[in-house]
Amino acid sequence: MHDFKNLTTMPHSSLIALPVDACNSYNVSKSEGLAKTRNYPQTSELPNLSVHLLGRRITCMTVPAIVEAIHTACITGKKITLAHYNVHSFNLSMQLPWFYEFLQNSEIAHCDSVGIIKAIGYMGLNLPIEYRASYTLLMPKILEKCNEKGFSVFLLGAKPEILETALERLKQQYPQVNFSGHHGYFEKDDTKQNEAVIKQINQANPNILIVGMGMPIQEKWVSQHRHSLDVNAIMVGGAIIDRLAGVVSNCPRLISNMGLEWLYRLSQEPKRLAVRYLLGNPAFVLQMALAKFYAPPLQVQKISSIDRYISEHSTSDSLVANTLNTTHQQSSAHVYSQVKRIVDYFIEANLLTTKQIEAALSEQKVTGILLSELLMKKSTIRPQNIEYIINDLDLV
Repeated sequence: MHDFKNLTTMPHSSLIALPVDACNSYNVSKSEGLAKTRNYPQTSELPNLSVHLLGRRITCMTVPAIVEAIHTACITGKKITLAHYNVHSFNLSMQLPWFYEFLQNSEIAHCDSVGIIKAIGYMGLNLPIEYRASYTLLMPKILEKCNEKGFSVFLLGAKPEILETALERLKQQYPQVNFSGHHGYFEKDDTKQNEAVIKQINQANPNILIVGMGMPIQEKWVSQHRHSLDVNAIMVGGAIIDRLAGVVSNCPRLISNMGLEWLYRLSQEPKRLAVRYLLGNPAFVLQMALAKFYAPPLQVQKISSIDRYISEHSTSDSLVANTLNTTHQQSSAHVYSQVKRIVDYFIEANLLTTKQIEAALSEQKVTGILLSELLMKKSTIRPQNIEYIINDLDLV
């Protein structure tokens, strides 16, 4: 296991590969984990890191660092998009090529869950909990900075009555911020309605646009209309407007720090979130388990200048289509190579036959469903077959 503090002496902008077999000491007691966390530097001293997990670029930044990046974009007139990685978005990036491309081309794709931090730790790099920048922690700090600097914020999403409640509450809590918004119940495929919404946003001239339409609808809308939006920072926030309105409660800090926010959310909205968590979490664990044996080493880059990093990862809107097509072609070849090694593992473990693997691959091409999910649905892959993986990794 490579501890985070060993990376603080890395040369600027260096890229290192952490071997997967360096993770054998991952299973430590909770008390040991807490002891290690107390030895880390203060949050303000933690460096920004670019971590590549299974080909996905995750921008590991603390909440203060993200707030500062947004502030810099606002005062310099730049436009940046902030996406986030949690278990659900990671799974979607494996299922939807366009979603993967959206995350890869966002200037910042920060870590939004303990599950992702644990996955990175399992693959070789032990990061402190301060790198989890969930919206529960992030949004109050952003709004405080906006109130301090007099920035403007536009909320897009939620039901009309919920949006109005959120705006009223925010105006009372942050009187120096110019708030405006539009509900999310409009036809996303209607050109005229989209043009009207975009016109309203641009007329408000906000520094920050918060899009809360749910994943992946919000990411799709932003990817399609980013070039038309005159804003400095675009953030996709799921149910964030409902939370700001007080309709959806924030997860208690203790539960969230334990990596059990998904269970809290599931208890609040079981019908809506059952598939996401009860199928998605085991699928994610299985992906990491297979990656342990077959994925290339974890790549970690220390970001010496976040402003330079954002500039390097910014893609002009006129070139987005060509860039995304090239990225997808390259990633498809890599995914095919990984799938071949994964299916070999199942055959050697006598969990599936060659014919069953071929059937699953054929179904995956048609449906686009994660291969791991299809394999779990096969009669020979029972929950008890992967139970030991879930208990051993404890990733979600």
